[in-house]
Formats: sequence, C-alpha cells, structure tokens
Amino acid sequence: MSLFVEMNLTCPNCAEVFSFEAVGSVNADRRPDLRDEILEQSFQTATCSACDHEFRLEPDFNYLDVGRGQWIAALPAQALRDHLEIAAGKQAIFDLSYGDAAPSAAQGVGKDLIRRLVFGWPALREKLVLAELGFDDLLWEVAKLDLLRSLPEAPLAEGVELRLMGLSEAGDEEALLDLVWVRSESEEVLNHFQVSRGLYDEIAANPDPWVPVRAMLAAGIFVDMQKLFMGDGAAAPPPSESPAAAAPSP
Repeated sequence: MSLFVEMNLTCPNCAEVFSFEAVGSVNADRRPDLRDEILEQSFQTATCSACDHEFRLEPDFNYLDVGRGQWIAALPAQALRDHLEIAAGKQAIFDLSYGDAAPSAAQGVGKDLIRRLVFGWPALREKLVLAELGFDDLLWEVAKLDLLRSLPEAPLAEGVELRLMGLSEAGDEEALLDLVWVRSESEEVLNHFQVSRGLYDEIAANPDPWVPVRAMLAAGIFVDMQKLFMGDGAAAPPPSESPAAAAPSP
C-alpha cells in the first residue's frame, strides 16, 4: 500500500506553517493515480494555506510497481554525492523487503523487480518513462553517453542532468525522443531538443561494443551516467580509462 504521514511545512514565500501529507511509499499497482502525478510533475506539490504559493517537496520514498517490474528508492537531488553509501543502505532495505532476508512470498515478488536508486524528481520520472516505452534503462544511459559526444553543446555540470521526457510520433516520420537539460533540484528546464529514436534502437540491437561502459553503469542499484563522472569506488574505471575512452568510436 501507499503510505503518507502528516507533517508541518514552512512556506518558503511567507513563512506560514501548515500541515501536509508527505509520502512515505508509493504502490503504483494499487494507486496508479500517484504514478500519473509523478509523470505529470505534480506529485507532492504543496499549496500554502496563507498565500497560495505552490512548491514541491523533494522525493524521499520508495516506489513499487510490480506490474512493470520496478522498485525505486527516490531521494532528494542534493543527496547524490553520497550515492555509494546510500546505495548500500537501500539495497539492504530491498533485501529485507523482497530479497534474501524477506519471507518466501515476498521473495517471489522481488525476483522479478529491477532495483534502482534515483536522486531528484527528473531522474525518477525518467525511470517511469523508460518503463512505459519498454526501454532498458541501462542501455538508455549508454545511449546518453554516446549522444554527449555528438552534441554541439552539453551543459553537463553538477546539478544539471540530461533526461528523457517522452516519445513524439511524427506521422510517417521516424519517432523522436524528447530530451531536456534540467536542474535536478529546481526542475528548471535549461534546454529542450529532440533526437531520433534510432539513438537507442541501434545500441539496443548491438550492445556488445559497449560492454566496458555497461559494466560500470550496472555496478549497484544506482544506474545513471552521472556516477561515471563522479567516481564509483571499485566500479570506477582505472586512471587510463575514462568513460569516454571506454566508449566505442562512432
């Protein structure tokens, strides 16, 4: 079931204190409306009772969608720097709930769940979009790395992320992927552009050249190209092999 807890919030606009039901966990199988709200970018938006100012709480909950095979630990964007320690803790929580330390019935559910850790709303939403499109999120991160090499401008920086928003069908023309550069904390979109769906399809059809990068991305439940630029402990490439160097030439 989905769990909520009542808490007091302070309005960042007028400093009024008011109560709000903050999410503790989401079960999208029983509450598909909550999944819809995440996709619509409205979930956990609070409205001040005094001045009507709207603001959104940072994500801090576990998301379960058995039908789509997803278990996601969603945390605030600013926690990204601690992803190694957090990933270990979230993996332990999954093990108790659906893994080896869980009751047999729960283990039966857990064996079909893909476990992921995300930081910020844009990252969580992207995982839901990928599941909707039937994309492998690991291969999608590979596709984004490949795309970075061909973009004329890439404002990649701490707190700025490249995220997939959805798929645009253009009649008889090839389907296009809608992407944005977005600030992870504020959700401010800095740039929007489209690329051919072939970007993903070509890699999905021939993933073998990307084995080194895939191995780095797949280490642990935090599957995001950002960790390759931050360093990822034992999963990081040796000094002579950067993520870009590990990628095959176009």
